[in-house]
Amino acid sequence: MKTLLLLRHAKSSWTDPSRSDHDRELNRRGEKAAPVMGRYLHEQGLVPDLIWCSTAERTVQTLTLLGRDFASASDVIYNEDLYMATEAVLLESLGHTHDEARCVMMIGHNPGLADFAARLFGEGDGEALLEMNRKYPTCGLCQYEFDVDHWADVRFEAGRLIRFVKVKDLQGIGAPPT
Repeated sequence: MKTLLLLRHAKSSWTDPSRSDHDRELNRRGEKAAPVMGRYLHEQGLVPDLIWCSTAERTVQTLTLLGRDFASASDVIYNEDLYMATEAVLLESLGHTHDEARCVMMIGHNPGLADFAARLFGEGDGEALLEMNRKYPTCGLCQYEFDVDHWADVRFEAGRLIRFVKVKDLQGIGAPPT
C-alpha cells in the first residue's frame, strides 16, 4: 500500500511585476497557511518519507513553512520538471520514486496538480472529489492510497481518494482568516 499526498503551494505574491513567475514568493496569507497545513499533516500522522518539490520559490517556501518534521524526516527531491508540470509529467516523476518510500508528497502548481489529482481517482470519497474538482485552492491537499508495491505501478483512475483538505477548513487549528 502506498500513500500519495498532493499539495498545491501556498498563496503567492503578485506585488513585484519584475519577478519571473518561477521566482514569486509567498504572500502573508501563504506564509500563515503553510504552517497550519503542516500542523494538520503532523497531527494526522502524514509526514511523508519522500517529497517531490517544484523548484519554484513559492513551492520551496511552502515546504519550508510546513515545519521542521518535513525538512528533517523526509527525503526531498527538488525537480525543475515539476514547475507547471502536466499530469503526465507528475505521474512519470512519481514512477521514479524509490519503493522504500511508503508515503510520498508532491508539492506543485495548478492546473497540472489539480488535473493529476482528478485523473488518479478510481474510488473513494466522492464528496471530496466533487470539492476538489470545484476548486483546488492554494495550500489545498488531497490524499490517495494505491494498492501497489511499486510507485511505477501507479496508474490513472487507480487511486482511492481518502481526503481533500483546504486550509479554510482547518480554522479550528489556527488557520488564517480567508
